[in-house]
Amino acid sequence: MKQMATESNSSVTEFILMGLTVQPELQLPLFVLFLLNYIATVLGNLSLMNLICLNSHLHTPMYFFIFNLSCIDFCYSFVCTPKMLMSFVSEKNTISFRGCMSQLFFFCFFVNSECYVLTAMAYDRYVAICQPLQYTTVMSPKICCLLMFGSYLMGFVGAIVHTGFMLRLSFCDSNLINHYMCDIFPLLQLSCSSTYANELVSSAVVGTILILSSLIILVSYGMILSNIIHMSSGKGWSKALGTCGSHIITVSLFYGSGLLAYIKPSSAETVGQGKFFSVFYTLVIPMLNPLIYSLRNKDVKVAVKKTMRRLIAK
Repeated sequence: MKQMATESNSSVTEFILMGLTVQPELQLPLFVLFLLNYIATVLGNLSLMNLICLNSHLHTPMYFFIFNLSCIDFCYSFVCTPKMLMSFVSEKNTISFRGCMSQLFFFCFFVNSECYVLTAMAYDRYVAICQPLQYTTVMSPKICCLLMFGSYLMGFVGAIVHTGFMLRLSFCDSNLINHYMCDIFPLLQLSCSSTYANELVSSAVVGTILILSSLIILVSYGMILSNIIHMSSGKGWSKALGTCGSHIITVSLFYGSGLLAYIKPSSAETVGQGKFFSVFYTLVIPMLNPLIYSLRNKDVKVAVKKTMRRLIAK
């Protein structure tokens, strides 16, 4: 990372973030909307993490993974949202070169880590439904911790690779980023040096994550579906679908919006669409995850009632 100290041999020392929109009449309404989104994301994920910590009946592998997912979403909300909110209230929303590279690193780290955490959660659901008698052995605390360590490690490696290759580039002309954050492709468009290696590495890293994660998730749910089909009990069907429903919704929203955001734009209209889908998976989904895992979950509802009784008793 020594190259960051010399601003990656670039004449550009800061970037200007265009933000989500340049239309003046939308600035204030969007500021209020995303400020509320930010507050809901922080409070929702913090509340879910506290519930899991304070209630012993939630100290299971599934809720361990949900805790980590909420932790990622909680930290993730501090990476992009503050700068985005500034773009609505300031005439020129600038970010230093180092700040931009730091934002890119943490953005890649949390997104990559969330992909692997969601993959680990799919494996957990497979073991719970297809191998219930061996669940406590297969998903032991040691295995769960190793899965999370591996998720964060892979996320860290991916972020280092993306940021390291970005630091190799020179930025010497335009410093106007057509986005509300320092993302990979908007930065590549500003480089005055060859971006071939960056595009190759980005495709390889993203492709590896998508193929590996998608394969494990699809195989896990394929085995779950096969197991459900052979269940004779309607109650078994309901229980199996209930334990997987929240995860399926989260995976569909996260991967769906992520893929739509990174379809290479070919016009100004599709650039706007890319921003919209980026907003969805960087701001909306971290807010929705606590709701998805709370409203559809009886255990969490019981934990809320117990916690409220404790607070009232005090």
